[in-house]
Amino acid sequence: MDEEREPRGARRRDGERETAYDLLRRGQALLERRHFAQAAIVLERADRQEPARGSILEALGRAYFNSGQPDRACTTFESLLEIEPSSHYAHYAIGQSLKRLGRADRARTHLRLAVALNPGNALYSGALARLGPKDDPDATGDPDAADEPDAMDDQAKA
Repeated sequence: MDEEREPRGARRRDGERETAYDLLRRGQALLERRHFAQAAIVLERADRQEPARGSILEALGRAYFNSGQPDRACTTFESLLEIEPSSHYAHYAIGQSLKRLGRADRARTHLRLAVALNPGNALYSGALARLGPKDDPDATGDPDAADEPDAMDDQAKA
């Protein structure tokens, strides 16, 4: 048959094709259950249907970061900044991603921007403080820092 095969779960129970919103909601539910790699797959589909949507890019970036793909997370959050240049969360997430990639100087810049855009956020200022000052020889951007694995969640945006 020449019919195009749809991936499993591509149709809703009512027989209609899943919308980008349906996929976003499903991806967010997977993120909440800490199924990060699965969430990334679902959210990639949402992004293909509705490219350049901030809510989809943010969730997809979180999925990439938490599934151990900081390079893809960084790229995704950079795309989010193109849409929402004043997104403090995107700057924070880029900073955390760059920190994991061992690029402390660039990480510091984005973490400073996150703090400047949302000065009351303790998570942002704590991440910047743990990175240390630029001239500190011990400021390595240690990827095993305590705030790394669970920092990409909705609480960081508060």
